[in-house]
Amino acid sequence: MNNKEIKNILIGLEIHGYIETKEKLFCRCRNFHDMKVIKPNMNVCPICTGQPGTKPMLPNSSAIDKILEIALMLHGKPNIIEEKKLILFQRKHYDWPDMPYGYQRTISGAYSIPVAEQGLFEGIRIREVHLEEDPASWDPKTGEIDYNRAGVPLVEIVTEPDFKNGEEIDQWLKKLILTLSYIKALNKDAGIKADVNINIRGMSERTEIKNVNSIREIVKAIGYEIERHLHEKPVKRETRRWNSLKDKTELMREKEEQADYRFIPDPDLPVIKITKAKINYLKGKLPESPMEKLGKIIRKYHLNREDAEVLTKNLEVVELFEEVSEKISPALALPWITVEWLSVLNYNKKTMDDIEVRAEHFIELLSLLEKGKITPLKAKDILRKFVPKSFSPSHEAEKSMVIDNKKELINIIKKVLNDNKSLAEDYKKGEKKTFNFLMGQVMKETGKRADYKTVIELLKKELEI
Repeated sequence: MNNKEIKNILIGLEIHGYIETKEKLFCRCRNFHDMKVIKPNMNVCPICTGQPGTKPMLPNSSAIDKILEIALMLHGKPNIIEEKKLILFQRKHYDWPDMPYGYQRTISGAYSIPVAEQGLFEGIRIREVHLEEDPASWDPKTGEIDYNRAGVPLVEIVTEPDFKNGEEIDQWLKKLILTLSYIKALNKDAGIKADVNINIRGMSERTEIKNVNSIREIVKAIGYEIERHLHEKPVKRETRRWNSLKDKTELMREKEEQADYRFIPDPDLPVIKITKAKINYLKGKLPESPMEKLGKIIRKYHLNREDAEVLTKNLEVVELFEEVSEKISPALALPWITVEWLSVLNYNKKTMDDIEVRAEHFIELLSLLEKGKITPLKAKDILRKFVPKSFSPSHEAEKSMVIDNKKELINIIKKVLNDNKSLAEDYKKGEKKTFNFLMGQVMKETGKRADYKTVIELLKKELEI
């Protein structure tokens, strides 16, 4: 592929993600992604199944707030009532079984004003951000339809065609997901899906690849489609699907235009009036972005980029580090958070959302360690007990004060050597690996309270007698 062809490749994304709310968009049914945990069609009501005579409830206000927060994190311009911008839900008509009333409710389409527009994220222009409802789950092979997820709120983020290849999109999408995790906007278990639009300027017409379900598959689909456009030079707009089993796109239909969906304002839903006061309130709640955090903690705490990236993968983790580092040396705090604490979370299969941990308890624990009042092993034991809720470690520390009295330690060491005479003899014969076992036995006898360096010194002396 020559430089001219690369320059003329135009790739845009329509990214869909499940918004994190307690309820669906227009009814009181629960909103959670893994609908397979219950039987099909159990998380439903007359509204989300489109029963005759039913009407939607007022739009979920939490979903509207989340969509605005997403737009602001992407530096988008919300459309506010003070600028005479009235936001309407439209009916997007199509006759598929996953929408029983024959249309999807969406803030997009002909004549619509999006929730926000003209954003910019990591060098890619954001055309618009809007809100819509998810259809039901339909299996065309069996004809079975599960309405558990019907009516769940979705965000759609539409980019301009500023991407040039799949690798660029891979990195951009990972940064997008991380950024939106800072405001807990998306269901973290649901992932994203995207419609991908590709063409080569002056060579081929635009193709849309529908509903590609992971970043990995998005990258593969783009790679295939670029090659197809270079060789086949399609002259008609098409809608295609990605076949992940065959690693190729397949024709679904010729591309539909907005007029094909017969968009009309939904008469059952009111105008959404977004005020400047609302936007200012939400702006005040927003955290720094991961990229802003990354640069800040590298400069402030003199961290290397690798350690800083581990911290910024989770907002609660990096904020814990920042709070702890106000009282404790960052050099000490860093491994106890990025290694020890994250290991505790992983072992318990928990996230920071599942745990109630207070920075003051973490500071107290590391202060006790720093002053030599508890050993690193005992500090790790206390840290494990911070799940599911942290506590003041002072009481545990009183029971776990470091034993550094040499006379007391020698008596314990002699007892261990007497109980393990054969291993002591093996060490004297050159089996140096037995030393670690004997060290472990001394630490066990002292409840992990023995000063580690002192034990090493005394144990070596006893073994060499």
